[in-house]
Amino acid sequence: MGFFKQIFGTSEPKEEKVLPWQALTDLEQLNAIEEQSKTKTQLIFKHSTRCGISSMVMKQFVRSYDFDTEADLYYLDLLSYRNVSDEVGYKFQVMHQSPQLLIIKNGITVAHASHGAINDLDLERFI
Repeated sequence: MGFFKQIFGTSEPKEEKVLPWQALTDLEQLNAIEEQSKTKTQLIFKHSTRCGISSMVMKQFVRSYDFDTEADLYYLDLLSYRNVSDEVGYKFQVMHQSPQLLIIKNGITVAHASHGAINDLDLERFI
């Protein structure tokens, strides 16, 4: 029986990892993120809910993310909140990409990446 489980897996559902996302839905939050970044690293994950690549990168990010409280983690559905996504680019001086991860410290973007490069970022360096 163990051999078949190794080959075919089990029918038991796997527990999904849930990150402490804060929804980024309002322009006012950007000022708060800027201010909070002076004492704690802020991460913004921009995600397109209609893009397969964005979904794949997000799943990989969630699987590999292992920080509990060292950073605040924001999720931006850029299709639903396009105006917020546009303002993120202006405020934090990054060209729009999707998916995209921004790392904000002391009010500025200290690193950012898009697509598969998101999962190549050494977050520990910035947190």
